[in-house]
Order: sequence, then structure tokens, then C-alpha cells
Amino acid sequence: MEPKQPNTSLPRQILTILAVQDLPASVSFYTQLLGWKPTIEAPVFVELTGPGNQKIGLYQRESYAINTGQMPDRPRAGQAGPTEIYFHCDDLEARMEQAHELGARELSPLADRPWGDEVAYFADPDENVIALSRPKP
Repeated sequence: MEPKQPNTSLPRQILTILAVQDLPASVSFYTQLLGWKPTIEAPVFVELTGPGNQKIGLYQRESYAINTGQMPDRPRAGQAGPTEIYFHCDDLEARMEQAHELGARELSPLADRPWGDEVAYFADPDENVIALSRPKP
């Protein structure tokens, strides 16, 4: 029996883009937190690439609005945004410490979650939610 070929007609996620207020500050935050390197750098957009060719785009808010035709809402300080990026981390405690050092706001401390991961939640400078996690042993 021949192995099934992947269905290439289905959409594939290739990039997650976040609208950010201060592009240089967001680039600094994410490169330090994740250790990912910029692979595309433009005046209003920076793309970071991590292991397995995972990508996050950081797009200056006003320029992001040109593409979408609408300015994205920005949560007020102290309110979590509607976007969450979920990361598995080999050294979770070190990554959490780095998040604290970079000024990420802790939303929920490290805890066992019912889906089988240990997860701590933080907000980035634009209030996007970052989940730092590892599978429970």
C-alpha cells in the first residue's frame, strides 16, 4: 500500500503577525525572550525565525492598518489582548526569568493545566498573551 500524500490543498500557517506600537522595542523583547533571529528587516516590519522555520512578524501598528484598512485595537494597560502565542520551552524556568527581566507582565503563574502542560502566562509590551510551557512529565 502506498503512503498517503499530504493534502497540499489545505491552508498552511506560515507566519503569525502582531501589530506593535514600538517596533524596535518589540523586536528587542522577542529576540531576547525567544533567541530567534531577524530574517526580514524593513522600516515598519521585522520577521523573526525560530527552530523548524517558525516565524513571527512584528508590524508597526499604523503600517499594519494600511494593509487591513483598519487600525487594530490596543488593549488598555493592564488588560490582556485577544491574541495568545503558545511556546514549549526546554528550560521553562530560564525563559520565565527572562520574561520577568524584560518587563513582561505576569498574568498567571506557572501551573499544571488540564490539557497536560505546565504553563505560565505573560503579556508582552502590547498586551499580547505569551504562554511559556512544557509538557508535564
